[in-house]
Amino acid sequence: MTGARAYSPLSDESLLRIPTAGADFDIHNGKLLAPILIPRVPGTPGSVKVQQHFVRFFQENLPEWQIEWHNSTATTPATGDQQIPFANLIFRRDPPWAAPGDVARLTLAAHYDTLFNPKGFIGAIDSAAPCAMLMHVARSVDQALTQKWEAMKASGDAGSGLEEERGVQIMLLDGEEAWVKWSATDSLYGSRALAESWEATRYEALSAFSNPLSSISLFVLLDLLGAPNPTVPSYFQTTHWAYQRMASIEDRLRRLNVLATEGSGSKFLHDTKKKPTQFSPGYVEDDHMPFMARGVDILHIIPTPFPPVWHTMADTGGNLDIPTVDDWAMIMTAFTAEWMELDGLLPQIQARRSARESAKTEL
Repeated sequence: MTGARAYSPLSDESLLRIPTAGADFDIHNGKLLAPILIPRVPGTPGSVKVQQHFVRFFQENLPEWQIEWHNSTATTPATGDQQIPFANLIFRRDPPWAAPGDVARLTLAAHYDTLFNPKGFIGAIDSAAPCAMLMHVARSVDQALTQKWEAMKASGDAGSGLEEERGVQIMLLDGEEAWVKWSATDSLYGSRALAESWEATRYEALSAFSNPLSSISLFVLLDLLGAPNPTVPSYFQTTHWAYQRMASIEDRLRRLNVLATEGSGSKFLHDTKKKPTQFSPGYVEDDHMPFMARGVDILHIIPTPFPPVWHTMADTGGNLDIPTVDDWAMIMTAFTAEWMELDGLLPQIQARRSARESAKTEL
């Protein structure tokens, strides 16, 4: 996407309706996060168990979302000639009347696999918490998407061309981690296979987009989120406008006294005033790379510096800062709701953060 962005900011009322995950992010029994806090090495029972958790959540709670598996195999430097299975999971919600090749999709991604070594590595920030955040996003916008599209059908606007067909998809990617040492061939197993496959998949003739890659309006990748006091730079000049939109959402949520993290060091997205001359060709290598190499616009939400627990046995649920996890989930939900033009459609929240609000002093 280039040029002007044709969506409007959410109203304050809509921002106040962005839900918290609450107990669902409890590390012991929270129904979103807790089942992911196990080792998830590709091809192991732990990986399969987490895949089943993802699928069950969408089947039971979000039946309107299409579930797509993308399976591949590869050898790794740690496992010799053995073919290791990698399974990407894509959860997609498009306007119900739209053909697959006619929908521009906001794409939210995180990887769910964990390191082969050290044995027993949990990977809470890397990337159990980001996966749970994206599950929360899907659940939080689902009802509003249904309401929006039903209203469009009722008014005769569905498929009329009056509005760009706009969908959302969540990609939970396998095989991001290196098995021995990060390299072009020992990393990104799932995302490399998926980007290659989608590039070769052709939509029907006369579709708005030629293949699933070209239908990605923005690829937002979450990684290493959940440690306290993150600082996330703007990495790419081409998507600095999207970074600024997300940072504006964070600022407004803080002004509305909604987010749980407070204080001068709590701002996550601090890089809004970055000038074109300040962008460097360097970036953090991650699952976005195979997509970026094929022309997809990338917004990378990963802190620099990395959290201290990165790639250590200390990256456990107990070292997550749950208020930070919940705030990221709210920011991502609001960003998605704004992109999908859901202003005024988000459900009313019955009791909003009463525990947090009671702990805050009146100004």
